Amino acid sequence: MTDRPLTLMAVHAHPDDEATGTGGVLARYAAEGIRTVLVTCTDGGCGDGPGGVKPGDPGHDPAAVALMRRQELKASCDVLKISDLEMLDYADSGMIGWPSNDAPGSFWQTPVEEGAARLAELMRHYRPDVVVTYDENGFYGHPDHIQANRITMAALEMTTLTPKVYWTTMPHSMMRRFGETMREFQEDVPEPDPAEAAAMAEIGLPDDEITTWVDTTAFSGQKFDALAAHASQGENIFFLKMGKERFGELMGMETYLRVKDTTGAAVPENDLFAGLR
Repeated sequence: MTDRPLTLMAVHAHPDDEATGTGGVLARYAAEGIRTVLVTCTDGGCGDGPGGVKPGDPGHDPAAVALMRRQELKASCDVLKISDLEMLDYADSGMIGWPSNDAPGSFWQTPVEEGAARLAELMRHYRPDVVVTYDENGFYGHPDHIQANRITMAALEMTTLTPKVYWTTMPHSMMRRFGETMREFQEDVPEPDPAEAAAMAEIGLPDDEITTWVDTTAFSGQKFDALAAHASQGENIFFLKMGKERFGELMGMETYLRVKDTTGAAVPENDLFAGLR
């Protein structure tokens, strides 16, 4: 053991992703004295502009949106008590199928080796004990989420570090609850067609395949406030519509798939740092 603090590194694609999937663990472990490092890969320029102006619409300025979202990200980090923020500042690639996927300089068009080399340098600097990112499908197929997974796994191969590595995921039981809650709060949400329902069923994992269940209920208020800090994207953040109490009931448990481990800690586990302290 050394005097170096235990360190969690979360690698996310866009500003606001840190709060949605990992806001609970970032807040919880910061409160426990663990160093929390957030790496945000893109500038978020494909997000909504002021007044809800959508990408590609007249008046949407990706550079201005990126600047606004950087400020919101810093506010979110303050709420979650994140120790260190690193931004790779690649251009946001947008949702799958958007023309921005093919734009030169977009994260999706960046060679994996290039992004991985930059991330590996950060890993060598911070020496994380735990690394969290998305699964190989970026949870739901977003190009930038997929690319974040790719550069994270490649960066680890470039270093001699052996952290525990986790991919964010969600149990199927929770996915069903989300669907029910969305229809409760948005009455105009139609039932998905069979093809869409089949695609949704592929998101996440069966409950018994989840390796790690972290109770972050005590920090759900911080998580809600961190999401709310991304005010420009409020129209896209469904969770803010349900209020803090209901949000805490639905979002108090964060779940992960452990994909690399040298501690031998038994699974299922309830702590990303099981075996390290």
